[in-house]
Amino acid sequence: MTRARVRPGTIALWAAFVAVHAVIAWFGWVLPSQPMGDVVLVYQPWSHSALTGGAIVGITEPWVYPQLALIPMIVAHLLATPLVGSMGATSAYLVAWAVLVTVLDLIGFAVLVGRGRTHRRRSAGWFWCGALLLLGPIAMYRLDAITVPLAVIGGLWLATRPAVGAALLTIGAWIKIWPAALVLAAVIAVKQRIRILLAAAAVTAAAIVVLLLLGADRELFGFLGRQTGRGLQIEAVAATPFLWLALAGRASIVYSYDILTFQIEAPGASVVSAVLTPLMVLVAAAVATVGCVKAVRGATWQRLFPPLALTLVTVLIVTNKVGSPQFQTWLIAPIILWLVLDRTRAVTPALLVLGLCALTFLVYPLTYDALLRAEPLPVLLLSARNILLVVLAVVSTAALLRVPATSRSR
Repeated sequence: MTRARVRPGTIALWAAFVAVHAVIAWFGWVLPSQPMGDVVLVYQPWSHSALTGGAIVGITEPWVYPQLALIPMIVAHLLATPLVGSMGATSAYLVAWAVLVTVLDLIGFAVLVGRGRTHRRRSAGWFWCGALLLLGPIAMYRLDAITVPLAVIGGLWLATRPAVGAALLTIGAWIKIWPAALVLAAVIAVKQRIRILLAAAAVTAAAIVVLLLLGADRELFGFLGRQTGRGLQIEAVAATPFLWLALAGRASIVYSYDILTFQIEAPGASVVSAVLTPLMVLVAAAVATVGCVKAVRGATWQRLFPPLALTLVTVLIVTNKVGSPQFQTWLIAPIILWLVLDRTRAVTPALLVLGLCALTFLVYPLTYDALLRAEPLPVLLLSARNILLVVLAVVSTAALLRVPATSRSR
């Protein structure tokens, strides 16, 4: 037997992926606006409280995240424990978090690229490198980073291991809600939809049973209410006109100590915030309906799943009242899956996502302090980013509408 040779280009790709993680980890320490602030200001205290007999977020007190989000925070805390004596608790936790994200990404990268035997997977790998580097430290130092490799692996396994793939996506959704969009797209587009549904239901049922046993009856789905109760965050697409009003002195940027974000305070902002959540549901339902029609008419899953998944995820961002910079990480997995399944048609959306990552990096952390003062340059950069998000939604929707039916449907 002969061993499969690793292509020289694949070795360079692996080296680039590791180097990118080292660079963005370092960026978190040296760039302004504390891009890794959430990790030590909220993740570390939450995990410390849970491990030392204090309040457990999502179980004994309200929380903004699904309850499984606490698991990677606790894992990072345990990884940091041996390092505390040499570098202090804060630094140790930051290093442990960076290591945890890097290890998970490497596992996802191994499933995606492996020995690099196909050009499509190598292209997807280079895109992943570029997206992380352009997005900067926010791609690592946020909870969303944990869900990206889960979404990549789960999406890649939908065809060959549909139950396992769906289970991973559902676990991701119990950490941060957005992978539920990929589960929905899979149920619509993939032929093994019954197995996908059963796997997703089994993971959800197991999570609910465990949480109830831990005493989370009152807070079981509390994260949904906490999301709907938010105000209009300054980075949200719908907040763009209010930023220009703030630039003119007719709106204010205020900090919410309840949600720990900066929000818009202006006439009409609360109305816009209240409308966005039902609008999100309606638009997502419309996109899902289009996907269902395409599936009924016999569209192949390789053509239908990628644009459907990307459109659903983009809709979650465009119609969201929050719009945090780390939301751009949500776009990485759908593009990777599209490049693997249908590379030619994925090029334009991939370039748009790379542009979104770059613009987001320019806003956060590089000019974020100036944005909080409503200065012209960051307001212009953020407006361009938000317009590009709308463009991506239009492009992905158009690709979804162009998905052809097969002869079977005719």
